[in-house]
Amino acid sequence: MRRAVRSLVQRIVWETDTRAGAVFDWAIQALVVVSLVTFALETSPNLTEEGREWLRAGEVVVVAIFTAEYLARIWTAQNRLRFVCSFFGVVDLLAILPFYLSLGMDLRSIRVVRLLRVFRALKLARYSAAIGRFRRALVLAKEELVLFGVSSVMVLYLAAVGIYYFEHEAQPEKFPSIFAALWWAVATLTTVGYGDVYPITVGGRVFTFLVLVVGLGIVSVPSGIVASALQSARADEGVGDQR
Repeated sequence: MRRAVRSLVQRIVWETDTRAGAVFDWAIQALVVVSLVTFALETSPNLTEEGREWLRAGEVVVVAIFTAEYLARIWTAQNRLRFVCSFFGVVDLLAILPFYLSLGMDLRSIRVVRLLRVFRALKLARYSAAIGRFRRALVLAKEELVLFGVSSVMVLYLAAVGIYYFEHEAQPEKFPSIFAALWWAVATLTTVGYGDVYPITVGGRVFTFLVLVVGLGIVSVPSGIVASALQSARADEGVGDQR
């Protein structure tokens, strides 16, 4: 009897090709969306106390269902330790952990813990083939992305050093140190350009032009890497174009 129940629960929580499994998946996705919406509503200053009570009651129901799902997945997993330590196992735990940590505690002192509730959005990744493919693409391109990240940090530092050299004497209050110049380097390399700190010397403006050109390349490179990795992920799934 116990084995039959375990097999039934396993088909519902792990398989999506059955009607029960599909309904379960859609129900969990809907609960994730509802939970994220209520999390945003809780920050409304015009919310009445009665409304807050309803939101708290809804949170209890959602957490109860997520907890049951988490325990069911552990119970029916082929390798329980592997599931608990896996990406989605950690996400499922983070989805319910803030609620239990907040029990009997002053919520004002654990706002950071409550913010962990936003990790529930990651639960949607389990039910989306596109998001799963994107995750596999990041794994395929991890070496290139790490290399790009290291190179970006180096370019960021060099940009801060360069602008400090050109602008420190002309604007000592805005470029007092290389560390202070890093803010300008970030805003310029990402082509955001807030305009709160900008060069006024000829050398600084010429250097800024060069940094902007480099920044355009820095913004576009990750897109190309991820796009190539996504194409490889689609090909591995056999969903690419058949020629």
